[in-house]
Amino acid sequence: MAFTITCEEIAGHPDFRRLASIDGIAVELRYATPDNFVGRDLYSPLDCGWLHNHAAAALEKVVAWLAARRPDCKVLVLDALRPQRVQEQLWLALQGTELLGYIADPARGSIHSFGMALDLTLLDAQGRELDMGTGFDDLSERSHPALEAKLLARGELTAPQIANRQLLRDAMFQAGWVGISSEWWHFDCGDRLLVRRDHIRVL
Repeated sequence: MAFTITCEEIAGHPDFRRLASIDGIAVELRYATPDNFVGRDLYSPLDCGWLHNHAAAALEKVVAWLAARRPDCKVLVLDALRPQRVQEQLWLALQGTELLGYIADPARGSIHSFGMALDLTLLDAQGRELDMGTGFDDLSERSHPALEAKLLARGELTAPQIANRQLLRDAMFQAGWVGISSEWWHFDCGDRLLVRRDHIRVL
């Protein structure tokens, strides 16, 4: 693979920025806890609190947009940089299940491994997660933005839950982030093909 560095080298690389340096966000990396679909900490002892500079700047635009339009809401980052070695662990964990489609094949590479993707939600003024109809890492149809109209009609999502998801999308899309059809919490910073071609992958 061209353009690669290890996670251990990232702190000294000028293309990456610490999440802790971005004002106005909360951070709770779920893969550094057992609170994820695998049920164990996948990150320790790695430091995964990073984004590519381009993604960090785009996240700052999200923070500014919310501050102007919904100052009662705040971004909670659930996952950012995910090293390739962790992506491989997730891929292996889902082998033989119907859930494999939720995970990018490590041979192709997740945009998370370039520091150019985010998993996130929104907090209210009391620091509680907005009700999105499912939690993070709920690998079911109820998490699919593409199916929201159908899920609403079936009574599996409510209008306020969809409105909360739309608020998150509005905040992200205006800053250049791109959503996906199967996870309301996942956004890529720009075009995946260009990211894979032009950016550094973290191993």
